[in-house]
Amino acid sequence: MASKHTANNSPLESIRVLDFTTALAGPFCTQILGDLGADVIKIERPGTGDQSRGWGPPFIGEVSAYFCSTNRNKRSLTLDLNRTEGRAIFEQLLKTADVLAVNIPRQASRKKLGVDQEHCLSLNPRLIWACITGFGNSGPYAEKPGYDIIAQGMSGTMHVTGEPEHGPIRFPTPIADLTAGIYTALAIVAALFYREKTGQGQAIDTALLDSQITWLSILAGAHLATGEPIKKMGNAHPSIVPYQVFPTADGWIMVAVGNDHLWGNFVQAIEMPELAREDRFKTNPQRVAHRQELIPVLMQRVRQFSTKHWLERLEAAGIPAGPIKTPESSLRDDQIIARGMIVELEHPVLGKIRMLGNPINLSRSPVSYRLPPPLLGEHNHEILKELNYSDEEIESFKNEGII
Repeated sequence: MASKHTANNSPLESIRVLDFTTALAGPFCTQILGDLGADVIKIERPGTGDQSRGWGPPFIGEVSAYFCSTNRNKRSLTLDLNRTEGRAIFEQLLKTADVLAVNIPRQASRKKLGVDQEHCLSLNPRLIWACITGFGNSGPYAEKPGYDIIAQGMSGTMHVTGEPEHGPIRFPTPIADLTAGIYTALAIVAALFYREKTGQGQAIDTALLDSQITWLSILAGAHLATGEPIKKMGNAHPSIVPYQVFPTADGWIMVAVGNDHLWGNFVQAIEMPELAREDRFKTNPQRVAHRQELIPVLMQRVRQFSTKHWLERLEAAGIPAGPIKTPESSLRDDQIIARGMIVELEHPVLGKIRMLGNPINLSRSPVSYRLPPPLLGEHNHEILKELNYSDEEIESFKNEGII
């Protein structure tokens, strides 16, 4: 459905998304769709809204920075789906929608609110119904509540993160949520493309655990091929040496010597050409086998000079290398700024707010940043007018707590 809130010449121009999700995975998914030009309507509980509105500190004024990070390019509609009138409004809105995103794990709860797959697709057969839960809608864990950190732990990724002598380490951002959001956004775009060919909507079932376990990637591939246990490697690479963090005289650098040609250039750059002549270090498999002998020698050498010294020498030699930066310095990096990864939007209460941009770069139909994260119920009147409700009806809905 076309809307003034979609972006002209955008990939998802004229696509309407109803976002009935909270917290992070679902809102992140629908923010991606909003960035790609969709008209995203965030349906929230009257009075409280998305639970992440209260997650903080930090707050920007009285607004949660957490909420702001995943809810731009959306309009907010408060709606009580437990009320007959609220359900009627939702069903009317659903008939105008292309996508509905939900993250309620229990089928009984979805049915109670009228947001279950069967009911929604019966009302709108062209709808893409997307459900994001901890464990998906099938299997022995279906309907169990699941949070990002649970998926991180159960996926095995925490077990292999960190140095070998330490216990499990959680990734500091909610990576399972973010990954599930990305996969769901991709699935929605694929389903919309399928609908273009067939005219048929369909259901999407995404699990945080499924999404998080994909990060095992080549580690899973190695285990499934050999049966060997997956070892915790810290900052080292299981199959490439040297390919890890090295301490310098004043900080840290990351070095990636991905092949034997680079190895020859690397030892010249660090002025230790004799290493290339040793049989135990000549090829990558040999360097992997003799990792414990080689790495201490390299560390001792790299510690002798500054990060700047080594980055200049390694860059001149064509060796992939980079500094280990703090998040704060990365957010100020000239490359990040030049790539448009920090964006600014005008908020109706807070003024200008800054946030991370979208890394998708399309030459003909770029992403756009049109709307700041909405205030709770900010667009109630506007959206209900689009559904042809009168001012008197809207005021009545407000007084009765339906919106």
